[in-house]
Parts: sequence; structure tokens; C-alpha cells
Amino acid sequence: MLVHICCSVDSHYFLQKLQADYPDEKLTGFFYDPNIHPYSEYYLRLLDVKRSCKMLGIDLIEGQYDVEKWLEAVRGLEHEPEKGARCSVCFDRRFEVSAQKASELGERIFTSTLLTSPKKSLKQLQYAGNILAEKFGIEFIAPDYRKASGTQEQNILAKEDALYRQDYCGCLFGLTMQRDQQKKLADELFLPVSGQIQPESIEERIAMYEERWKLEEEQVPHRIVKQRFLNWRLKTGFLRVRKEVVAAHFLPYSTLKGEYSRGKIEYTTGELHHMNRDEVKFITLETYNRLLKSRYSSITELIFSPLDFEREVSIRTDLGLSPYDLSAILVVEKIPSNKIEILCQSEVYSDVREVLIR
Repeated sequence: MLVHICCSVDSHYFLQKLQADYPDEKLTGFFYDPNIHPYSEYYLRLLDVKRSCKMLGIDLIEGQYDVEKWLEAVRGLEHEPEKGARCSVCFDRRFEVSAQKASELGERIFTSTLLTSPKKSLKQLQYAGNILAEKFGIEFIAPDYRKASGTQEQNILAKEDALYRQDYCGCLFGLTMQRDQQKKLADELFLPVSGQIQPESIEERIAMYEERWKLEEEQVPHRIVKQRFLNWRLKTGFLRVRKEVVAAHFLPYSTLKGEYSRGKIEYTTGELHHMNRDEVKFITLETYNRLLKSRYSSITELIFSPLDFEREVSIRTDLGLSPYDLSAILVVEKIPSNKIEILCQSEVYSDVREVLIR
């Protein structure tokens, strides 16, 4: 039996139920989900599915991440709601490739862990699966493992085995609509040009779950715990001096009351140079290098290859500022003496992250 797998939370319980109900069937997992966006999220879900299948002794095949074909298939349906026409096309696409793969492998049966997702219509999935089973001359089974407290058992099992619990279905359109409804920033779509790993980003989760895998293989005791914290993302930032753009690096948690400010350097305290409006502060690259023991030769180099986020956050206390300080702090090669203009579009918001504790 070939089992299309969408994510570990849905598959872990579903696969164990299949093992119990179909003891004579050899199950093969097939991870085919080109709808998942961005690719880092796809990789993270695949990583956790690999862990789940390893725990259950199930072989896993990875399908092609042919996102361009998926986008073409749902063209014109970008604004459809969850469980709408776009989802139907998405199921059809993934089911068709799964049925084709099952046929190629000589499997008699195929099914999908999407059947356990509370966000999906069981009837919609059954209809798509039956049509494709007939097309490829195989059988589609659609066991309802949601009933009789199945969803509750699934959630308990996911928690017990510390599975990665994503909080959106997967595609770009579903994510942006969900975040708009929640009035939350879609920070999953942020990746700084610097490549710096941001707190509670997909990249941070990947690093944590890869480390977790290593600890499990080495049988090192550990636990994943949740932490509520103040998060931050910089959307856009630039500095102009006398209407000419000057290279500047915005330190983490830099914010303005609005998005734009202008003024001039009014006074200096220690190594901090204070602008006369909106609590904006400047430090030189020389100060940055000394405090963080780095060796950047230019601001451009710093912008495209900064130190890690936590080290940059620590510079605020090194400068004598409160740990709750949200002033915009810009690193420049030379402190400007002329009229300054600053654009700083950033978001500060309450968030929850997972932390690995040994």
C-alpha cells in the first residue's frame, strides 16, 4: 500500500492505525507536497516525516518538489477560501501523482494521510481518490480515523512523540489569508538578504529539529519547551544624509513611532550618538567591531553577513541601554554631521517559539 503523506502530525497516527487494520500490507510512505511554501517549510515537514517513518519502521519515498506545476494548476484560484476550489485542485494534483506512483511501483492500494486532517473535507478527498483509483486501475481506501475521538488521540500522540506542529495548511495563498484573518505578520515569508536566522523563523526551527535528531541518535536526554517572547522583523530600512543614501545596518529591535524620521545628531553619550528626534541612535562600525569582537571592514560587508541575532541583541546592554529598549540603532562607518532621513518599517510583536533544552 502506498500512503501519500502530507505531514508528520497527520501521518504518525494514521500510519499506526493502518498498521493495525492492515497487518498484511507493507506500507510505503510517499511525501509529495509541492504546495508547501516556502521551501524551508517543505524541508522542515519532510525532516519530521522522516523521523516519524523511522520510528514506525516505514520506508519513505520523496516526490518531486515541482512547485511551478502546482502553481500553474491553481492559477486563477489564489483567493479561494480553505476547502474551496483551489484545495480541490491541490488534492487532485497530489492524489494523481500519488496514484501514478503507486501504479508504477506495482502497489494495489493507495491512500492519503490528508484524510485525518480536520481542515479537510473527507467527502472531497474520497471523491478525488476514487476517480484516480479507477483511472490507474488500483484501489483507493478512505478510512475515517477522525471518528471515535480519533482527532483527540492523534493530537495526544503528536504531543507524546514531540512532532513538529505546523500552524498553516501549507500553500502561500492559505498562509497569507490565514495571517490576514488573524491580523498577524506572515513572518514565515521573511528571509533577510543577510541570511541571518531570525527568532521563531522556519530556519531557526530547522536548526533545532536537526539538533534534536542528533540528540535522539546519541540518546542524550532533552526536551522541547515553548517560550513566549517579543519578536521583531525588519521590512525595510534605509538612511539618507543630505538626500544621498548611505550604507547603514539596523540592529535588531530597531523601531520608530512611525516609519519615517528626520533630524540631526544632537549629542553624544559614551559611544552612542543621539539624533534629536524619535530616540534614534547611531554607533560606528569601529564600536560594533570592538563590542562584538568582530572584524568587519565595511558596512556593506556587515549588512550581507552579520553576526547571529542574539549576539547583535546583546550590544544594546553593552551600550548601557535597557534590555527593553526599542530605539532604532544604526551602525554606520562615519557619524553623519548633516541632515538625516531614516525609513524604518519594522514590526514588534508577542510570539511563541520552541526551545531545545538538554
